[in-house]
Amino acid sequence: MSRKDSKGLFANVLNQLDASPDRAGAQRTTSPHLLKVAAGVRQIQERSELAERLLKDGGQIIEIDPEDILDSAIPDRFATAYEAANLAELVQSMAEHGQSTPGLVRSVQGAPRPFQIVFGRRRLAAARLLGVKFKAIARDLNDEDAIVLQGEENSNRFDLSFIERCLFARAQELAGFSRDVISKSLSTGKSHVSEMIRLASALPHDVLQEIGAAPDVGRRRWVDFEAKWSSHDAPLQVAQSALVKEEVRSADTNARFTSVFEALTGKTEGTLLSVDVPQLVSHGLVLGQVSHGKSGSKLAFNKSVPSGFVDFVAEQIEQLHDQFMQRNAR
Repeated sequence: MSRKDSKGLFANVLNQLDASPDRAGAQRTTSPHLLKVAAGVRQIQERSELAERLLKDGGQIIEIDPEDILDSAIPDRFATAYEAANLAELVQSMAEHGQSTPGLVRSVQGAPRPFQIVFGRRRLAAARLLGVKFKAIARDLNDEDAIVLQGEENSNRFDLSFIERCLFARAQELAGFSRDVISKSLSTGKSHVSEMIRLASALPHDVLQEIGAAPDVGRRRWVDFEAKWSSHDAPLQVAQSALVKEEVRSADTNARFTSVFEALTGKTEGTLLSVDVPQLVSHGLVLGQVSHGKSGSKLAFNKSVPSGFVDFVAEQIEQLHDQFMQRNAR
């Protein structure tokens, strides 16, 4: 399929999944599965458009042995994102359909390998696991251009968490990049960059690594976390005591954040997700999780689930409770 044809296909899919409410009779889809598909299509379309622009600027797609590519000097994700278990879906997709979108590499004078990755690190990691060549656009880029393009590609991703963005901003500052460059790479203002750098600087790197990306935890919760940390008499000791517990270490990254946050708040009997977190699954799509703790049980929907569906479930609570009571009365 040509680039022009694939671009038209993406646009057609998005038009069907995200119909304009101004169009007579058109309704925006509320299916979580279709919303997830639409999000994925948008990512592919945006990456394709970025790749197309880079090609027009004089780049060329080449196939490279992954071992000839150095890692980026400034990471934008936690290292766990590149572990085989977290790449399984991408590896399967590339094994079945090939690498649909090229990465970006550059040459670095005096480097021990011919190329350095600018963006596409997960695709590169998947290529390594598959033992195949990595498709990439090769460009001559200086350090500032490379970090801006790395950040631009990041802005097209929906799965880069807030704390990962904070650490990315902090890493750039430590590498000597100006606030102008950092702001451009993150597509945000200087005041927001200052806040992100402050958060990443105030919290110990090893604690953040143990907590992980926490994709469901947004800016406000991290601001509250940092405030609790800064006002606590012994935050590091409390965090380490929470993170050393087996039930916390075995829980997912969002649960680890909650555990440390509650420990800093003084809720020593706080809610912890169970080791094996039950998931709410519909036709293979994970809608949320159920957690059980000493303070009670919670049902949490993923952020991709439409609020209308959550309201619909809430409306059925009385009927579901009646059904449960009748079943137990038999």
